[in-house]
Amino acid sequence: MKAVVLERAGAVERDALLALRDVAAPVPGAGEVLIAVQANGVCRTDLHIAEGEVSAPLPRIPGHQIAGSITAAGAGVDAFRAGDAVGVGWIASTCSACAYCASGRENLCERARFTGRDVDGGYAEYAVADARFVYRLPGGVAPADAAPLLCAGIIGYRSLRLSEIAPGGRLGLVGFGASAHLALQVALHWRCEVYAFTREEHHRRLALELGARWAGATADDPGVPLDAAVIFAPAGELVPQTLSRLAPGGTLAVNAIHMSPIPSFAYGLLYRERTVRSVTNYTRRDAEEFLALAAEIPVRAAVERFPLDRAREALLRIKQGAVRGAAVLDIAPG
Repeated sequence: MKAVVLERAGAVERDALLALRDVAAPVPGAGEVLIAVQANGVCRTDLHIAEGEVSAPLPRIPGHQIAGSITAAGAGVDAFRAGDAVGVGWIASTCSACAYCASGRENLCERARFTGRDVDGGYAEYAVADARFVYRLPGGVAPADAAPLLCAGIIGYRSLRLSEIAPGGRLGLVGFGASAHLALQVALHWRCEVYAFTREEHHRRLALELGARWAGATADDPGVPLDAAVIFAPAGELVPQTLSRLAPGGTLAVNAIHMSPIPSFAYGLLYRERTVRSVTNYTRRDAEEFLALAAEIPVRAAVERFPLDRAREALLRIKQGAVRGAAVLDIAPG
């Protein structure tokens, strides 16, 4: 099969990190399924892995927003049949035995394995996945449109929940890429007023087109206090800046797997019961809830599509902030 392999970490704009290879197609073991990959969303986490900011054993086939169809199942898999439209996200497996898993917090499992980091992912014509972490896709949604829902969408949904935004509240979204433009649609469904902060003018236009009440640069003042906010950009200086926009009692959720250092700030920004919390991975319950909600709303991704052999270009465009919405690799199994 054709696959893009990340051979070493480096700077995507100057180093030859990714190679299109002919590799053996994977074979599903017990409890696993084989998926013919039709689309794979390109995530900023892929960029962090490629540039060494998030460690990964290399070489590795990246990609953790896999949309495709079941072609085969290993022993013990009864939930899926050949032809089922399915998706795979960031969490590849958890231990199922630790205190975190037992208490419904499998996103914090210290023995979790991650798709495209610890196991091969979806920058390929076929991928194998643990059937317990495979999700049925909403009916009638094309693979390229479904792929961004499988990480950007789910983690955005978890971020909204952890921000504790209430229906009708004022919500700030800081950084406006793949995850934020999907989270905005959920927030509008909850009748929230959404204020988008982003450095790119084309991202501001997209936010307003989708229904944001206001869109401006990260340093701009929206003119109203925010009840909650989510930071999606991996820039630590945005934490105190966003705290300064929060109303008393507000929560700032930081949705970043990697972030530059957060500068020190005056206690007054945190005082009056403001909260800062990180967002780490997501659970299967998050995935199931979001995919059902996405079908109900419906949530629609703005998608920029690339063939498999242009994966490096997709990562570079994400790094440059040039993608309007989500980047997706179109993949046709041979």
